[in-house]
Amino acid sequence: MKKFAKKIVDLFNKYLNIIKIVFLIVVIGFVIFEAHDILKQINGQQMKQSLASQSPLHLLIMTVLGLLAVTPMLIYDFTFTEFLPGKFKPLYVIKSGWITNTFTNIAGFGGFLGASLRASFYSKDATKKQILYGISKIALFLLAGLSTYCLVSLVLIFGFGIGHQFAGYWILLLGGGIYFPIIFLVTRLNNSEFFADLTISREVQLIVGSCLEWGSCGALFLIIGSFMNLHINLISVFPLFVAANVIGVISMLPGGLGTFDATMILGLGALGVSPTVATVWVLLYRVFYYFIPFAIGIVLFAHELWQRFNKFLDEIPDNIIQRSAQIIITVFMYFSGIMMILLATVPNVVLVNPLYLSLAPFTLYFLGQLSNVIIGCLLIGLARGVGSRVRKAFWPTVALLIFAIGNTLWKEDFPLHLAIFLCFILICLWFARKGMYRKRLTYSWGALITDAAIFLAAFAVYCLVGVYMGNSHSPIKVSNAHLLPSQQVWIVGLIGFIIAICILYGLYRFLTYSNTPWLYQPFDQERVRKVIEEYGGNEVSHLVFLRDKKVYFYTEDGKDQVVFMYKQKANKLIVMGEPFGNKDKLNAAIDKFMIDADNIDLTLVFYEVGESLTLLLHDKGFDFIKAGEEGQVDLKNFTLSGKRHRGERALMHKFDREGFHFEILQPPFSPELMDKLKKISDEWLKGRDEKGFSLGFFDPYYLNQAPIAVISDKDDHIVAFANIMPTGDHVMTSIDLMRSGDDAPSGIMDAIFIDLFKYSMDEGYQWFNLGMAPLANVGNSRFSFINDKIAHLIYEYGDAFYSFQGLRSYKQKYVDKWESKYFVYRKNNSLVFTMLQLLEVVNERPNKL
Repeated sequence: MKKFAKKIVDLFNKYLNIIKIVFLIVVIGFVIFEAHDILKQINGQQMKQSLASQSPLHLLIMTVLGLLAVTPMLIYDFTFTEFLPGKFKPLYVIKSGWITNTFTNIAGFGGFLGASLRASFYSKDATKKQILYGISKIALFLLAGLSTYCLVSLVLIFGFGIGHQFAGYWILLLGGGIYFPIIFLVTRLNNSEFFADLTISREVQLIVGSCLEWGSCGALFLIIGSFMNLHINLISVFPLFVAANVIGVISMLPGGLGTFDATMILGLGALGVSPTVATVWVLLYRVFYYFIPFAIGIVLFAHELWQRFNKFLDEIPDNIIQRSAQIIITVFMYFSGIMMILLATVPNVVLVNPLYLSLAPFTLYFLGQLSNVIIGCLLIGLARGVGSRVRKAFWPTVALLIFAIGNTLWKEDFPLHLAIFLCFILICLWFARKGMYRKRLTYSWGALITDAAIFLAAFAVYCLVGVYMGNSHSPIKVSNAHLLPSQQVWIVGLIGFIIAICILYGLYRFLTYSNTPWLYQPFDQERVRKVIEEYGGNEVSHLVFLRDKKVYFYTEDGKDQVVFMYKQKANKLIVMGEPFGNKDKLNAAIDKFMIDADNIDLTLVFYEVGESLTLLLHDKGFDFIKAGEEGQVDLKNFTLSGKRHRGERALMHKFDREGFHFEILQPPFSPELMDKLKKISDEWLKGRDEKGFSLGFFDPYYLNQAPIAVISDKDDHIVAFANIMPTGDHVMTSIDLMRSGDDAPSGIMDAIFIDLFKYSMDEGYQWFNLGMAPLANVGNSRFSFINDKIAHLIYEYGDAFYSFQGLRSYKQKYVDKWESKYFVYRKNNSLVFTMLQLLEVVNERPNKL
């Protein structure tokens, strides 16, 4: 027998999830069936007459009182959560309790439905035993209030003669009345583990909740009767109401359906109430106590199911609905704005245009020239905010759409389909609200070009219309019937454009402003140095001291972990190289930076990053193209011996004979030395502008952050220099600025490199980074993407603008390993605009931030 029972239990646990799903489907089906059954009870004509006899105020009062009558049942749920270890938010308990209790009222299943729903809603951090025990304790007191009112009814009937017509129900009232005292004594005198956490305060909570529940629904029934203007003693109805509920409980039918109704209708007949009126009374009670709260419960239940379904699918359904609604709203606002501006610009042309007339029923329109121009421009301006999901754009959009829709429909002959369509637009706006999370609007180049084109084209056409109207000698002959009626109307529209521009400017300032401290924080040398000293830097980390880039710190528990260097261009934050700091926190740091940037409508772009980071970013929704290759010299195996470096070996012998010597200078550097180096730098530049971002430029502060390698002639006159770029470890080193004066001999750069290789070997470094060879080995394959092939063409034939191939050939004689570097951007961004923005950042003159 035990084996059989164990098999049954194992089978139940195995198919528990399936059983839950089946049960949920059965519950939903039963709920629909019961709702249909209740609706069938309501005689349409009879209900119509009874409702017609009630004033709107009475109907409102009954609706509110019906909802209030259900409210005391929430006490059960708040008390139930006290028996469980999990913590639940009050709003969640209210929603779950409302669903549970209104469903139980309609389809109780003898309490099984309420128990199942509570087990489903409150299973967080609780065992099955804890849930079962909690539900059992709640169930004991559900009828405590009804039992108490049974005793009250007996006192009314036999003590005061109130409701004496129902004295025949005494045995039912007595049986119901003794339930509560027995339960109370059992729970107080029993010392078992089951009742250990059922304290007197919790028991009082449940008793008060039950009394309020049954008392409020009884009061609602009597108030409904008072609104029907019946000439009876309503207090006499109370004992009948209590007895009818006892019969309903005994019948085990959901909500006492049928048994309660029949008992009430028959009993009210004893008080002189006709069966028809009694039926209406009971039906009204059913509607306001059962049906309306149940309808709200269905909505809440559907919302709860949707939330669970959405959570199960990782919130994809919600995102689809929000994004779709947002796109619909954005398209509608652009569409309506353009249509209204067209109507204001060339009204007589568009009003005879079949295409315009076919589209007009699905847009907004005003009758005034001024209002059409202003509202049209505002719709387009706010559409950009909605399209960019800016939170601050929501309420201005709501106000503008409600105003515009109200004006559009404020006509006696507005079409019904337009009203339905505009209501759909408002619903879409409501659904889109959760997706509008950004703190501000940041224009991308594409968005700026689009909006500017719309406004400038509309304004240009409007001005041309005005010029044509005022010029009788125009070569273009167009009937004035196709243009504006008069110059006065044109001037009104022009004033509308000026007003709209002023409002749009204020709107732009409103949407683009946000208090974002991390975006504007000044350069903090100490914080940067602390990160490098603790976690090490990388081959580009030293560029942070140029101060031409902003810095983003990823922090945990008040401690800086990872540092990003970036520059903003339009809506892009172009990150220079790989972030440096705690590599274990890199993934979290990128996520946080992406979220912070996205919250203010910015997107990240990474320039010159390695393969591992590129693949990590690809998983986060980025695309990439190869930016080139970075040359690295293996210092452990570097030597001038052999055929490979025969020319360099001879060059070094020559410099040694001529008295040139190499030296490493340590900071801080004197102003006199800086002046000498500045002179060499200016001679090397030959009037060309410095470049920054990915390259260093001559800056005394920057050069004082690390040693400088110099080569001097036999008279100790410096002819060339290069600043060393420490990486914070002893694995790889590099240089940045490498400049020679006019009096430097040919080949001096090779001498600096070779001497630096030797110096780095002596210092214990393993690799020397020679920097990038842009576009090297990009798009070589016949199967490469078109973007890579275009980059390859630039590499092959772009030497007139930049020595792509010459730079790689020069470095090739030293390089032992080429490491690919990539340009990484978000997939939904325009590559053309992104590349142009990168080129602008790389080529702009250095500007210390």
